[in-house]
Amino acid sequence: MREMTSENPILSNHALHGLRVIDLTRVLGGPYATQILGDHGAEIVKIESAAGDEVRGWGPPFERDMASYFINVNRNKKSVVIDLSTDAGRGVLLRLLQDADVLIDNFKAGTLEKWGIGYKTFLKDSYPRLIHCRISGFGEAGPLGGAPGYDAVVQAMTGMMSINGMSDGDPVRLGAPVVDMG
Repeated sequence: MREMTSENPILSNHALHGLRVIDLTRVLGGPYATQILGDHGAEIVKIESAAGDEVRGWGPPFERDMASYFINVNRNKKSVVIDLSTDAGRGVLLRLLQDADVLIDNFKAGTLEKWGIGYKTFLKDSYPRLIHCRISGFGEAGPLGGAPGYDAVVQAMTGMMSINGMSDGDPVRLGAPVVDMG
């Protein structure tokens, strides 16, 4: 694993010091959530595929071949590359979960289940003290259950865009990704 930022000694005085979070998230919603946990002292282990989180390339500006956007929402985290689609990769994840307190993912609903490590069918019994948080746009059930949710889509569906822009113009996306950050 490599540190994304240097160890911050001040974090040992924070409320979540000693909490270990396994971060299977990408883009903004999940990384922002785990960033906040890390800012409050939790140890965050971010797991990325070999391709990496796509926001690594969302720049400029760049620092050390990473977009500042990526660096910001992934500060105070350790990072490891694991191919979770393989048995060996899932084995590494399961070893990391042995002493983890929280697992956060924002995969499309059914992804962990497809790999045989879904919460209800595996994680709940195998790691009874583990808190699992799945961030999804529309949940697993209901009329839009399993559909991917993106900030712009939810802004449009909820009417947020209708209150932004010119009164005689088309709806306009809000300048900040308020849905992802909320």
